[in-house]
Amino acid sequence: MLSGNYKMTAQTMFGLEEVLAAELRKLGAREVEQHNRAVSFVGDIGFMYKANLCLYTALRILVPVKTFSVRNEQDLYDEIKKIDWETYMGVDDTLAVNCSLNSELFNHSQFLSQKTKDAVVDQFREKHQKRPSVDLDQPTLRIHLFVSQDTCMVSLDSSGESLHKRGYRDMTNLAPINEVLAAGIVKLTGWDGYRNFVDPMCGSGTILIEAALQALSIPAGYYRKSFGFMRWKNFDETLWNKILDAAVAKIKEGDKVKLLGGEISKNVARKAVVNIHEAKVDDVVTIRTAAFDDLEVPAGGGILVINPPYGERMDKDEDIMALYKSIGDTLKKKWAGYEAWIITSNMEAAKAIRLDPSRKIKLFNGALECRLLKFELYSGTRRKDKLAEQS
Repeated sequence: MLSGNYKMTAQTMFGLEEVLAAELRKLGAREVEQHNRAVSFVGDIGFMYKANLCLYTALRILVPVKTFSVRNEQDLYDEIKKIDWETYMGVDDTLAVNCSLNSELFNHSQFLSQKTKDAVVDQFREKHQKRPSVDLDQPTLRIHLFVSQDTCMVSLDSSGESLHKRGYRDMTNLAPINEVLAAGIVKLTGWDGYRNFVDPMCGSGTILIEAALQALSIPAGYYRKSFGFMRWKNFDETLWNKILDAAVAKIKEGDKVKLLGGEISKNVARKAVVNIHEAKVDDVVTIRTAAFDDLEVPAGGGILVINPPYGERMDKDEDIMALYKSIGDTLKKKWAGYEAWIITSNMEAAKAIRLDPSRKIKLFNGALECRLLKFELYSGTRRKDKLAEQS
């Protein structure tokens, strides 16, 4: 398998490419380049382990095998079959294939995945009269294809399950925010880890937990039981344990880190408390069962992050407009000295906040196109129409 330094790709969510690139540079990656929903970089096998363990905003780490041109499905089958798959797996091992497609030459990613699987198992069958089987959940080897027009890039997925599956969250509410998106939002706020950090509509606590992990330098993958590379033929357990121990040694005490969550539902608040305990950050995160306008404001200013309902599950448009208006009223009335960051897909409802955002960042929450809006809250008003009246 690959040795020395080689190019890898870390996949992420739209809008978090720059944040992930910064993470990779800080971790020690070389030749970092941003792409659409991905960042490429150069490192060795130890850095691949470290990237999987430590990156907060990566979804998976892909290790390249081969790139070739394709015009049709037969080309794909032939080129895949030329790869010596015994380098990577044995006949008694299992495999799974994922395909991402951006090409006018092909219509169905699932069909390309099937052709790839056929090529791999046919190679083994011809050599050994036996074939590896498919395991979609925990395969020995997860093969990833990216077909862009007439170019196919074959990679191995070193992560296994998506890295957003941290391992700490057992209980969720109806619309949990993805952990990678939550981590990215925390990083986009520029929070320093010491100022107050408040999520007044915290749901199951994901944003607060991700903020706490970053503040305490707890690796994002610390709670995961396994990664894909642990099932590879060249897995170096001694090297992995050395990297894990080094990362754990950097975990900080939480004396000066204080995070506050508010949640109006007692049932949902209980879920947040359980998740926060599972993540072992309950010494720095406090949950209050309270509506946003009743939540006590920590003195000294800080960062306020809100992921309100977007309106998809509300019966009436008036309800969502009233909710966003109340958010704006509460921000103006109580939260002077804070920076408020609100993520929403409902830009019409966001107008009801009646404050002018100083930044708008395009993100996706699942399939929903959203904006992360930044509001700088001052004593008095900074609304343009009010300022005009005062002049």
